[in-house]
Parts: sequence; structure tokens; C-alpha cells
Amino acid sequence: MLRRTFLAAAAAVALAAMAFTPGAQAQDSVKVGELFSYARIAAFAEPYRKGWQLAVEEINAAGGVMGGKTLEVISRDDGGTTADAVRVADELVTNEGVDFLFGTFFSNIGLAVGDYAKQKQILFIAAEPLTDALTMAQGNRYTFRMRPNTYMQTKMLVEAARDSGAKTWAIVAPNYEYGQSAAENFKKLLPEIIPGAEVVEEQYPALGKIDAGATAQAILRTNPDGIFNATFAGDLAKFVREGQLRGLFEGRTVLSLLTGEPEYLAPMGAEAPEGWIVTGYPWEQIDTPEHTAFVEAYQATYDDYPRLASLLGYMIPYTIKAMLDEADSTDTEAMVDALKGLEVDTPIGPITMRAIDNQATAGAFVGTIAVEDGQGKMVDWHYADGADYAHSEEEVKAVRPGE
Repeated sequence: MLRRTFLAAAAAVALAAMAFTPGAQAQDSVKVGELFSYARIAAFAEPYRKGWQLAVEEINAAGGVMGGKTLEVISRDDGGTTADAVRVADELVTNEGVDFLFGTFFSNIGLAVGDYAKQKQILFIAAEPLTDALTMAQGNRYTFRMRPNTYMQTKMLVEAARDSGAKTWAIVAPNYEYGQSAAENFKKLLPEIIPGAEVVEEQYPALGKIDAGATAQAILRTNPDGIFNATFAGDLAKFVREGQLRGLFEGRTVLSLLTGEPEYLAPMGAEAPEGWIVTGYPWEQIDTPEHTAFVEAYQATYDDYPRLASLLGYMIPYTIKAMLDEADSTDTEAMVDALKGLEVDTPIGPITMRAIDNQATAGAFVGTIAVEDGQGKMVDWHYADGADYAHSEEEVKAVRPGE
């Protein structure tokens, strides 16, 4: 208990490196390297870390992996840049001797670590990066992804707007890998799902540096029927505020990636944009036994409610456990073979890691934002199964390099 208390306190006070091994001796453990942009995206990072720590605690308390070994997670901040992330990944592999890697947040960093995994032939399970390229054009045998990618989530949103009547659209997306991927998918999927629809305006503000007033004014000048938004965090809050001041969203259909996630929705409070169609996580409304058990365990441990990052972080160690138990080995090729096609039970139902592209079939919750008691929430939501929205076999084969 003293060791666990110390580690939890250290994580809360600082973002320094740590080895998370509750009750374990190193020689009886499987060493896993974890890296994430903890300092740069704290609103997502801290709940994510709490999620994977909770899962590791549960797994080790229940007997560990591979017939009794504990999971030992050695965690590092990836520095928030591609160069730092690759350096940190190499330190984890070379100096710490980890058996494989998981984590990362930004899409460009995920791609850099994925390329490192390919070059070093070490397994990497990407947590948050959403760009399609990670498992498509730049995919490789050693890189896997947990979250539904931009293609999958964008398709869910466009389908939700099929009957909106909106024909002309504007795009707002951060000018880096994730935003560019989301925008390209929207432009591809829009005319396929809504015949005759077209994009008439595109805005690509620098990540974290949006001039929200100018962006809103540029969209107003083209007077579109709908807006596709991929901004998040501080950029999202600024865009919502300036757009509402100018009446930008009145009478328009707005599709918005990630905005229903508590990490981004809760801070907006009563300013949450009512009527937007979003992907997100209505955690307080999901009443399946598996999800209820997760929420109760999370709240009992942290005296806080889970965010989407918490759920994601929680799912990864259980995926790792299923992989290790199946492989019964930390040999890289054995773990990769075990992960391909592997089915894992999660708080949102069973998911499968597709063998064809290393993309998990985890889905997303799609719904509309409403404001109740001064707080934004998702309403009229449904769970969109990722298996129904993933790239087809033909699409994967057309762009993914062979193994």
C-alpha cells in the first residue's frame, strides 16, 4: 500500500518518469514502455494515465499475465515532438529493456513512433493517434491502434447528417496530421453519403493558435449550410465562443469530431454548442453491467468521473493481457501474431484487432449536444460499432504496404 500510495502521489505531483509495478518483483514481470504527451495535453493525459493504472492494478491483483507474471509499466513523457518521442521510445527499449511500447496522443507523434517500431521491429500499440495513415498508407506489421480512426468517426458523423438537407459545407480543422486526415476523409465521404453536397470553405488554423474570430468570419462570408469541425481543447472552446457571438451556428448543421468527450465538453459549461452532432462519451448514461463496473471501480479509486481518456487507458492493459495470455511469450513476433485477430472484452463490449490493418473495431458514441442545468451533455446518442465503419479490405490493400 505504501508503494502504491507513493507512486500515485508522484504521478499527481510531477510528470517525471516512473515504473508502475504494484506488488511486483522485476524478474517476475513483463516490462512495458509507455509514452504520452503528459505535459502538453494534461486534460486528456491525466485521466488516461489513471485509466491504465487502474487496469494494471486490477490485472496484477487478479494474478497477472502469462500464468502469474505482473505487468510493469515504465512511463515517460514523450516531449510533445516527434524527435523527442522517438528518442524516448528508444530509451525505453534500449536502456529500460521493455518488451514493447504503448501510448502517444498526437497523430504525427504516433506516426513517428510507428516508424520507429517498424525499423526496430518492436510492437507498438497506439492509444490516441487518429490519423488513417497509422494503419493505412504508413501502416506496418508492428503498429496497432486502439481508437477508431478519422475515417471511421467522420463517416459516423456524415451518416448522421444524411437527412439534414445541408448541401454546402465549410471545414475547420487544425493544420497538422490529425486535422488534415479528418478533412480529407470528410471531403471524400461527403458526396458519397450526401449526393450533391460540396465543400465551399476550408479553414486550417495552427494547432493551439486559432484566430477564432477570423475563422468564424471567413466561414460566414461563404454562408454554408453546414460546418465540419475537427478542432479540440482550447481551440474548440475559442471557436465555439467566437462562433456563438457571431451567430455562426444558427440554422446550420454542425458536425464535430471529439466534442462530446467530457475532456472538451465539460469545461465549456453552459457555453456548450447546443444542436451540434458529435462523437463523444456519455459515460453517465451507459448502463451495461461491464461499463457500470468500470465506472464504479474508477470512482472508488479516484473519487472522480471517467473521461474518454480514462476508458481508453483502461482498455489497453486488458488488451495487452489478452495478447500475452494468448502468445504466452514476450517474443515480438509471437505477440504480433497473437494480437492480429484477437478479441478482447471491454467496458463497451467486445472488440477485435483486425488482422488486415491492425485497427481495433472499437466504436464511438454519436449524439447531439444539449445544455441541461448549465452543463453540456450528449443526448439522443447511439453507439456506432467500429466494425461497421472501418476501411474495406479492398481499400486497405490498395494503400497499406505489404508485410
